[in-house]
Amino acid sequence: MKKFTIATVAAAGLSAAVLGLAAPAVAAPTAGDNAQQTISQLEAQGNRVIVNRQSGAPLSDASIVSVRPGPEIKEYVSVDGRQGDDRSHTDRVLQTTGRVYFVDVR
Repeated sequence: MKKFTIATVAAAGLSAAVLGLAAPAVAAPTAGDNAQQTISQLEAQGNRVIVNRQSGAPLSDASIVSVRPGPEIKEYVSVDGRQGDDRSHTDRVLQTTGRVYFVDVR
């Protein structure tokens, strides 16, 4: 049976928090922005984008009408839980890796 100490769990949580804060800040999309660029930017950040088209215009010619955040996307991420010479296991923690966005375009 594997033994996890409070220090191991705390170190893994702190490492995950620091890595999460290291993500670059990007300006929020606003109405009138180019739809294709905005959608690509959101997806590049690990988000899932659901597009609601209000016209038949291709995304490269469409503009943003609104962007609404949805639920967070959470995944189990591996965190190295080794201590000293013990390299026998890797811990997994549930982390927010993105968000669902609902994007209305016209």
